Amino acid sequence: MEGSIQFIANYDDWKAIKKQTITEKTDPLTVIEFLASLTKSVDGKVESNLRKIVALDKLDKAIDELRLAKGDAVRAMEEINTRKVSSVINEISNIPTLQKNRQKEVGDFCKAYATRKCLKACGLMVDYSQIDIPGMGRLKKKKLME
Repeated sequence: MEGSIQFIANYDDWKAIKKQTITEKTDPLTVIEFLASLTKSVDGKVESNLRKIVALDKLDKAIDELRLAKGDAVRAMEEINTRKVSSVINEISNIPTLQKNRQKEVGDFCKAYATRKCLKACGLMVDYSQIDIPGMGRLKKKKLME
């Protein structure tokens, strides 16, 4: 029995075709690597599109001012919910052209972004895209050379 996973993006500055055929003999690690690669691509585009909607640079600045380092994960989680970070999220997600429920949705994306950024600053692996997958480096280098 054969199946496949296909992802095709033909959107402004994002041209991507990712396909994986899966058979009974497909190694589960191959599927995991494919999905991690897809996740990295999608997460990157979520962030870049979020930057088109809100001033993430303000949130980046607020997070940088926390001066988080390895071992600060507990403090990072506390800081994400502080007035300092929350007020920046509220400020940048308060977009008058959006209805309140859409503003809340954008705010939630900003909070997820802040959480990931803070935990990464603490040296934590927060998603699969941070895993060094053998072969992915070669593909990136090849793409850069073209």
